[in-house]
Amino acid sequence: METALYKEPAPIADKENPFESMMQRFDVAAELLELERGVYEYLKTPVKQVTVSIPIQMDNGEIEVFEGYRVIHNDALGPSKGGIRYAPDITLDEMKALAAWMTWKCSIANIPFGGAKGGVKCDPNKLTQVELEKITRRFTANMLDIFGPDKDIPAPDMNTNEQVMAWIMDTYSMHVRRTETAVVTGKPLIIGGSLGRREATGRGVMVVTFAAMAKLGLNPKQTTCAVQGFGNVGSVSAKLLSEQGLKVVAISDVSGGYYNKRGIDVNQAIEWVQKHRVLEGSGIGDPISNEELLELDIDVLVPAAKEDQITGKNASKIKAKIIVEGANGPTASKADPILDSKGILVVPDILANSGGVTVSYFEWVQDRQGYFWTLDRVNHRLERMMHEAFNNVFQTGEKYKVSMRLGAYILAIDKVAKTLKVRGIYA
Repeated sequence: METALYKEPAPIADKENPFESMMQRFDVAAELLELERGVYEYLKTPVKQVTVSIPIQMDNGEIEVFEGYRVIHNDALGPSKGGIRYAPDITLDEMKALAAWMTWKCSIANIPFGGAKGGVKCDPNKLTQVELEKITRRFTANMLDIFGPDKDIPAPDMNTNEQVMAWIMDTYSMHVRRTETAVVTGKPLIIGGSLGRREATGRGVMVVTFAAMAKLGLNPKQTTCAVQGFGNVGSVSAKLLSEQGLKVVAISDVSGGYYNKRGIDVNQAIEWVQKHRVLEGSGIGDPISNEELLELDIDVLVPAAKEDQITGKNASKIKAKIIVEGANGPTASKADPILDSKGILVVPDILANSGGVTVSYFEWVQDRQGYFWTLDRVNHRLERMMHEAFNNVFQTGEKYKVSMRLGAYILAIDKVAKTLKVRGIYA
């Protein structure tokens, strides 16, 4: 078999781009799999990149033109799937990396989707609701040849929500002259959303945390945990872990970290944030920094905030036995060998936070069937699939004698590569 000579790195040029870490790991996994050069080139290259201009009339009567992107990384396993984010600093390179991330995440979760990502370069904080709706609808109209329940299925992401998904669904439906709920996921329940979708990522984090604890023989009643980040993923993760018996001794958000050796009252913290938006002033624990939270003497650490929180500089100070990555890319690639040398079991992001895309898949299935499941059925099926994914990744890591992170990439890349070979190249 001809193997690749990996001289040209996967496509991210910006050395400060946090997603470069993901592509570096892709290269290592590809080397271990001894991928043929042609397959390697195919898997690192998006199958489609679309850039559109979005002219709208602002509330003051002036016309402004925004830029929108949609990158389909791979669709060998099925229709492409991935979020749409609104932010002033998004780039096409970022969309490429995130789309690739989705390909591997869907492959690991064993759901029949490929990976995609999209976005509009705008600042939602400076736009009115009417302007946001105009941007969303024009973006959707420009993507009519891309989106579709059998082609490419968007979902919420940074600065987008259920309402934005509802606008996309309605705009697409108006153009195809029928109500097509399956064109997006993450919709409001009243128009085809799924029960359990909002909590899905946090619930998946909880499931794989317990799977990892079982591998190390940790008793939940004697296990301490810290959660960095208290948004949707962090707060749900902390709540579910606490309900299952873990002592959550620290949580944090943008206002800083809070530590209580007797355990944080997570429900009290959630109620406080609902009223005050941040944890500051809640009195739930002693103030610490987000950096100090990472270095606490605990059993389980859940980084669920931002990317590149654990780096080559602070990895040696991490004392947790298990790290479960609720956020995308919280660990820089330079930290990997340090964590490995300390014997820390890291459950990587492309496995740990795949609960969201798994329940998005459930939503798509329910929309296609026109039959909706109970919350118990959604949660039961999510937990079963997360357990299966965890076991598959763990076994792959053991087979190749590598970390769970590299095991995840090897498992994902191998599946997509084998699918490509079976399907063949159309010429």
